[in-house]
Amino acid sequence: MNVLTSEELIKQVNPDNIRLKEDFLSYLRSVQRSPKTIYCYENDLDIFFVWNAQHNRNKFFPQISKRDLVAYQYWLLNENGNSPARVRRLKSTISSLSNYIETICDDEPEFKDFRSIVKKVENPVNQPVREKTVLKDEQLDALLDHLVEKKKYDKACMLALAMCSGRRKAELVRFKVSYFDDANIIYGSLYKTPEAVKTKGRGNGKFIHCYTLRHKFKPYLDMWLAEREKRGIESEWLFPRKDDLNEHLKPETLNSWANTFTKFLGVDFYWHCLRHYFTTHLVRMGLPDGVIQDIIGWSSADMLRLYTDIPVDEQIGKYFDENGIKTVDKASISDL
Repeated sequence: MNVLTSEELIKQVNPDNIRLKEDFLSYLRSVQRSPKTIYCYENDLDIFFVWNAQHNRNKFFPQISKRDLVAYQYWLLNENGNSPARVRRLKSTISSLSNYIETICDDEPEFKDFRSIVKKVENPVNQPVREKTVLKDEQLDALLDHLVEKKKYDKACMLALAMCSGRRKAELVRFKVSYFDDANIIYGSLYKTPEAVKTKGRGNGKFIHCYTLRHKFKPYLDMWLAEREKRGIESEWLFPRKDDLNEHLKPETLNSWANTFTKFLGVDFYWHCLRHYFTTHLVRMGLPDGVIQDIIGWSSADMLRLYTDIPVDEQIGKYFDENGIKTVDKASISDL
C-alpha cells in the first residue's frame, strides 16, 4: 500500500476543500453510512486533495476540470502504480462528493451551476492485479495439520471456521463461544448463531444468522477451547484480543495470519477465497441454489455464479454420461 497522505500534507490542502470534505462526511453520518464506509471516503478524498494541492494549484473542488481528472487518473496509474480497480474506487468517491454538491449544496452561491463531470472521464480497463486463488481440500487440510502440529490452535480454529462458514473477516472475529453450544445445532450438521451477526451492508450493515458446518469445524473448535482453558482465557468472544479480552480480535490481525498461510501454501492466500471455497463445496454437495443463498445470506442467487469455482466441464459433466442426460438428486442440509 502506498502512503499518500500525512498530517503535514493535509495541512497544505485548500481550507475550502477541507470544509467541503467535512460537510460531506457529516452528511454521510446523517444518512447512517457505516463508520468503515465513512473512513474509506475520507481516506480517498484526502488522497485526491493532497494530489490537488501538490500538482494542481490547490484548486477549489468546484473548479476541477475534466482535464484535471485525466491528470489525476494518469498520476494514479503511471506514477503511483495503483491498479485500475483502485483508480475506479478513488474516482467513485469523487463522484459521490460531486453528487452531494449537486443535491445538497445547489442552493449555495459558490456551487451555482455545478455539475458532476467525473463520469465523463473514461475509466481505465479493469484488469485483475493478482490471479484468483482456488484452494483444494488437500491444501487446506495440510495447512490445518501444520497449524495443529505447531500448536497454533487459534489460527487452525479460525481457518476451519472460515472454511466451514464462508464468512468475511469482519464477521469471523465477531463469533462468540456461546454460538457453538450443542443447543444451537440444527439438522445435526449445522451451527446456527442464536443471534444475528453484523455483516456487510448499507448504513450500519445488515444482521443475519450465520451457519457453520459442524463436523469439519468441531475438532478445531475443541482444540482451541481446550487451549483457551489452559491459558486461563475467559472471554465471550471466540477470538479475543490478547491485550483486552473484552474485545474481539481486530480483522486486520487476520491479514498477518494470511501472510503466514501464504508462505506455507506457496500460493496467495486471502480470507475471501474461503468464501468461494465454502460456496463451491455447497454446490458440489448438490444443495439447491435457494438453500445456498439462504445459508450465505445473499439477497440474490445470482451471486452463486460469481462465487462458484467449479470448472464448466465439471459442472456440465454432473448431468451427462454415456447414456445421455442423467438425473441428479438434490441434497438437503442434513446431508452435510
